[in-house]
Amino acid sequence: MPTRDTAPTGAPCWIDLLSSDTDRSRAFYSELFGWTSVDAGPEYGGYINFLLDDGPIAGLMGKTPEMGEAPDGWTIYFATDDVQKTVDSATANGGTVAMPPMPVPEDGALGHMAMLVDPAGGFFGLWQAGEHKGFATVYEINAPSWFELHTRDHAAVVPFYREVLRWETNLVSDTDEFRYTTMVDPAGDGSTLLAGVMDAAKFLPEGVPSHWTVYLGTADADGTVAKAVELGATVIDKPEDTPYGRLATLADPTGALFKILQPPADR
Repeated sequence: MPTRDTAPTGAPCWIDLLSSDTDRSRAFYSELFGWTSVDAGPEYGGYINFLLDDGPIAGLMGKTPEMGEAPDGWTIYFATDDVQKTVDSATANGGTVAMPPMPVPEDGALGHMAMLVDPAGGFFGLWQAGEHKGFATVYEINAPSWFELHTRDHAAVVPFYREVLRWETNLVSDTDEFRYTTMVDPAGDGSTLLAGVMDAAKFLPEGVPSHWTVYLGTADADGTVAKAVELGATVIDKPEDTPYGRLATLADPTGALFKILQPPADR
């Protein structure tokens, strides 16, 4: 599997799972994707790192009473070279600070993080890398393979991410049936895509906010769904073929949603 040392500025660089049952979540993802896991240590509040081929791939943390009714779920973090500057830009462009910048650990040796909410309610994290560069493998089998925002206000959030995370974007489609924008790798030739923003105003159920979702790669979507169900997951959307691959949506054993992506045969 190809690996990377650092993420492009503004690109997804890390994911972690907030879980009400870390033992169950740890076992589920390890069995389903072949991830191993290691405890980060008591100074990290019980944080667990998942590894793929000995490289960091994702994180896991347990819910605490202070979090109240926060649902179990995955958070996507985006790379920044200056977390405070990015937070300031977010607030100037209509975003909200959910958690101000903080060092990890106290000396910031691993990096600095913050949590933001975009103008349409999409929650996401920021990561300014220190020793921890983010996931080592991406856009591959058993690794984070796509990152997508389902938003109620496409027109507002695309300029927000362009300004705040310094995205270069491409409008793929602009019809009421399908409105979609992609983030393009600024260091590439325009063909490498890093994330997507979907206009979901017409299909998000009432009460479901705008949200980022992660796709995890698989070589066999149907087999992965079947195994996930055996391990306690629930199927939200059955596998279906699309121009972008065979996709499905699952809820893990504690209710956290994620999608799986089997790439097209020509990839």
